[in-house]
This record gives sequence, C-alpha cells and structure tokens, in this order.
Amino acid sequence: MVAILASQIGHGLVPAPEQGRARWPRARRFWGVTAVEQIAKLVAVLALAVAVLYVVGFTLWTTWISFTDSTLLPNYTFVGIKHYTRLLQTRIWQVAYANLAIYGFGFMVFATAIGLLLAILIDQKVRAENLLRTIYLYPMALSFVVTGTVWSWLLNPGIGIQGFVRGLGWTGFSFGWLVDRDMAIYTVVLAAVWQASGFAMALFLAGLRSLDADLYKAAQIDGAGPARMYLRILVPAMWPIVIAVLVILLQFAIKTYELVRALTAGGPGIATTLPTTVVYDYMFQRGLMGAGSAAAVMLLLSLLVIIVPYAIYRRLSARRRIRHG
Repeated sequence: MVAILASQIGHGLVPAPEQGRARWPRARRFWGVTAVEQIAKLVAVLALAVAVLYVVGFTLWTTWISFTDSTLLPNYTFVGIKHYTRLLQTRIWQVAYANLAIYGFGFMVFATAIGLLLAILIDQKVRAENLLRTIYLYPMALSFVVTGTVWSWLLNPGIGIQGFVRGLGWTGFSFGWLVDRDMAIYTVVLAAVWQASGFAMALFLAGLRSLDADLYKAAQIDGAGPARMYLRILVPAMWPIVIAVLVILLQFAIKTYELVRALTAGGPGIATTLPTTVVYDYMFQRGLMGAGSAAAVMLLLSLLVIIVPYAIYRRLSARRRIRHG
C-alpha cells in the first residue's frame, strides 16, 4: 500500500503533503505561525497576565492593608507599623515562630533523610520497583486535610495506637503526644514527614538515575563499598538536587496550614500554632484585617528569605557552569 501510494505521488496522481499544505497558506498561517499556535500563545499570555496581576495585585493590596486600621471591612486610615509592632510582641506569634522552627527543622531533616534512604534502596534494582515507588509516593497524592484527619485518629489516646496496644493487654503503655503540650508539635512533624518522604524519594531517585554511569564504575574500581559510594561520591555529585529538596520542603513547612488544622487545630491551647494559623485567626475569626494582613506579610517575608537566596544561588551556579562549560 505504501509503495502504491508513493508511485501515485511520483506520477502526480496524488498531491504530495507539502503541496497540499502549500495550497492554503493564508488559511493555515497567521503572521508566519499557524493559527492554532497563535491562539495557544495568546491564551497562555492572557493566563499568565491574569495570574501575575492576581498575585502581584493582591500582594500589594494586602501589604497596604497591613498599614491601615482595617477590621472586618477595609479602612484606609494609615496607622504605620502599629500592627507589626503589636504582632511581634504578642505571645501567640512568638510561640508560632518557635513552633515553625521546630517543625520546619524536623520536617526537613527527617523527610530528606528518609527520602534519600528510600531512593538508595530502590536504586539497587529491587524487584517490584514500580510498586514500591507508587506506595512510597502515594501519600503525597493525599491532601493535608486527609493526612491530618487520619493521623489524628491514629494518635488519639482513646482509639489510636495507645488504645490498640492497651487492648492487647499492655495496660501501662502510654502514647499521648497529641494531648501533650510539649510533644504535640512533634505529631505534626510525624504526619508531615510521612506525607512528604515519598516526594523527596522521587526527586533523589531521579537524581541518582541521571548521574553518569562512569561514577559507579570508578567507585567500583576503587573498591568503594555501597555505603561509601553513595555517601562520598554519588550524593555529593547531586548536591544541587539535595539543596532543591531542602528548599521545597522548607516552603512546604512555612505554608503548612491544613495539616495543623485537621490534626490538632493548633492545640492543645496554642502548643501547635503556626504563623499560618495566626493569619487565619486574625483574618477570619477575630475580624482584624489589618493585623491579619501584617501577619501575612511577615509570612511572605519568611518565604522570600528562603526563595531569594536560592534563586541567586541557582543563577550563580548556572553562570559558573556556562563559564566552565
């Protein structure tokens, strides 16, 4: 069939594809680009413009509101940095940032370590690799609300792990972190690590699989064992990916809200309060729009402290690669 069609094209009985397209240049082309491509570009530009206007516009508006005396409705009376100074002096904000330091550090360290360990184990070409990757990555597909709800059941002293173990006959067993003021923040770390470790594993595994095979061969020739090969050679070789994982996880930590809301609701008391829950409390429960906007701006500054240095680092690294490349 292909040979017959080719012979007909050669004899001019059937127009060649190029000839057929050339017959309708005006109908299929628009300013040198096909009409479909032009429409797609226009839609993409409009969507990007709306997104930028939404983000930048509301960010600027929130920043302005933080300098006003707005309560339930906007009030554009300028009051300076009154909300910022009061916010920094309140105990709930101090506790929230102390909790963020504990939660962020624990979340980053344990999620990164567990993700790296899982990636190294799967990199050994184990059987059912696809199934294991799916199992480890599945928690990331769940919403933080679902994760918080499930872990609140597991950690509940009456119906969770403590109740189950005591039902087996070990009546002296105690695991009441969820209702302990000093340990409740670690339940948030535990649930967050469970959800994000698979995400870190996927990034690390992609990094390991992208390394040059000569690194593996050189390490084996030198007689390096598996532990030394990964810790001394392969992991340092994908250091940019490690930095990227840490930055992404820290952004997750700073923006965490649903998990705390579903797991502890900020309690007991304010033991697990985070800056995001303070923003919600001021804005939607107390009706203090000015104070809530100030808290939101402070949270944005916390994100910028992480994102801006990382962006500078990426740009300098790219320039360094271009120079040495």
